[in-house]
Amino acid sequence: MPRGRAEYAGLMELIRTGDLVTVATRGPQVDGIAFDMPSSSKVVVAMMDRNRGPVLRSVDRSAVGERTHAGPDDEQLQLLIRRTPALTRGAGRTGGGVGPGRAGHQRATGHRTTGK
Repeated sequence: MPRGRAEYAGLMELIRTGDLVTVATRGPQVDGIAFDMPSSSKVVVAMMDRNRGPVLRSVDRSAVGERTHAGPDDEQLQLLIRRTPALTRGAGRTGGGVGPGRAGHQRATGHRTTGK
């Protein structure tokens, strides 16, 4: 049975990255693992897609609830999380991570001829 928004608001304070969660969708609830919390209203969750397999989805924070028992797909979700690079937030143009990186040299130099 789906929970109300007030119940989820209390639970979301306890959920951290790596916790087991359930996501309320338009259909059945889907098991997942919290991957990242980019804002106060969104959570990135590793979950199983029927057609594509394990995927990362951004969902509304009110649709996420805590779960206590491991599900059958948790091993595949953990593998997805392990092979996905960590998201870097608020770092500006620091180089590594997600985004365009540092300003400056946008591409490698061309081949230098020998003057022949």
